[in-house]
Amino acid sequence: MERPTKFEHSRFLGDKRTQLVYDLDDWSDEDVINDIVDAGVGLTFGPDSLAEARNRGYTLAMPGKTRRMRKPRQ
Repeated sequence: MERPTKFEHSRFLGDKRTQLVYDLDDWSDEDVINDIVDAGVGLTFGPDSLAEARNRGYTLAMPGKTRRMRKPRQ
């Protein structure tokens, strides 16, 4: 999948609503990523690693895995 323009230099993209992190190199469902970008709830991590995402409370997204949507904190 092609990375969104806003996140073109990041591999891991977090969704603030669900606390799930998506590996843009392995994820194939573009609709989910486009929804995150369009809603403005995407988050990148520094350093750009899965370990840093987990350190912030995010869980790696798997196909079919769902979580309750929550309103992100401002």
